[in-house]
Amino acid sequence: MKNLDMKSLLKQAERMQKEMAEQQKKLNDIEVNASSGGGMVAVTATAAMRIKSIVLQKEIVNPDYISMLQDLVVSAVNQALQSAEKTASEEMKQVTGGIMPFL
Repeated sequence: MKNLDMKSLLKQAERMQKEMAEQQKKLNDIEVNASSGGGMVAVTATAAMRIKSIVLQKEIVNPDYISMLQDLVVSAVNQALQSAEKTASEEMKQVTGGIMPFL
């Protein structure tokens, strides 16, 4: 009887591992967006934590405002990555049923 339980447990683990790998691939296709400076800097990232694009409005590109521009880009990127992390966590919970909250 123990062998049947162990075999069943291993099959479940294998299935979950396969589903997690498939879900991880899907995260590359899920996009999240964030902006800062009232939309002057916009960032698009994937739920797999990859930056796809950074869009700067032409009004913000001024040599006198380089420091502010850098701060706005950092802010927008961090917001996009936070959103990506949250989205990825929610997507992975669908696979794990919430039993692996660290993902």
